[in-house]
Amino acid sequence: MPWVTEEEIQAAKNMTAYEYLRTHQAQRLQKTRTRNEWQLTDHDSFKINELSSKWHWKSRDIGGVSALRFLIEVDGMKFTDAVKLLCEESPSFIPTQSAEKEKPLFKLPERYCNCRRIRAYLNHRGISDEVITYCISHEILYESVPYHNAVFVGKDESRKARYAFLRGIYEKNGKGFKMEQTGSEKKYSFCIPPERETKRVAVYEACIDALAHMTLEEGKRDKYRLSLGGIAAPKENALIQSERFKKPPDALEEFLKNHPEIKEIEICTDNDFAGRWAKEQMKKHYEGTYQIICNLPEKEGEDYADLAKEKKQANKCRDRPLERR
Repeated sequence: MPWVTEEEIQAAKNMTAYEYLRTHQAQRLQKTRTRNEWQLTDHDSFKINELSSKWHWKSRDIGGVSALRFLIEVDGMKFTDAVKLLCEESPSFIPTQSAEKEKPLFKLPERYCNCRRIRAYLNHRGISDEVITYCISHEILYESVPYHNAVFVGKDESRKARYAFLRGIYEKNGKGFKMEQTGSEKKYSFCIPPERETKRVAVYEACIDALAHMTLEEGKRDKYRLSLGGIAAPKENALIQSERFKKPPDALEEFLKNHPEIKEIEICTDNDFAGRWAKEQMKKHYEGTYQIICNLPEKEGEDYADLAKEKKQANKCRDRPLERR
């Protein structure tokens, strides 16, 4: 097959459909009344067994086990795109070293004249106006054209933009557009600066988690808030053979190199298996050199973006006037 190797195809076939859905699209899964059985929120005739991963889409009369077949038959993805996606998501796949290609130039997306759409979107996600305005004023958040994506900008020590993460404000079936801008250098990931000198950096898996936690802390500007641009973690219960999962995040390594004043690392990863794994690896790597504060969300399976949105909804319900009886 063009564009994918046999090694990639075999790696893609190793992931089951249930494993893929549970790890990367858990919001699409809905428990049925049958033991160990789930269905998709967007296809109620689709059923999958969590133990065997066997799935069947009754309305189309198709089924299978692998994530590869699921992506092709259910989500309509092209074979090569599905293989590439699963290789990126599969911790068991280690790509072979290929000839170094010329790195594409980095260029920020064009700015829109205002940020009204992304402000409304982030407000809906539970992010406060104060936090949004603070990020916009530091030129690390803006709205792009023509699609009105929220653009989270990462800068180097000279304040030059070297990284950008784009997040779409329109969602379909609970899924929204997300991507890193071509040419981005992950080691210069999105970071919210403090208002004054500090000895602490808090680290998050995603940009919106940093904004959400800052909102939940009532807009405190007392520390750096660094997005790691994602984390690397093995599958739950997997035998760890690759050292790449134990490697410290590039974004944090670069940040600490450029900020010798930092003495404290506050770990704010998601409270799921991957987040807890990443927390333990960072703790082992940095303790002894830095004071480590582990501050994961209290709720199992959630991140700070989830908590900010839940608090927004709770406040909305609390402030709603009682209906007359």
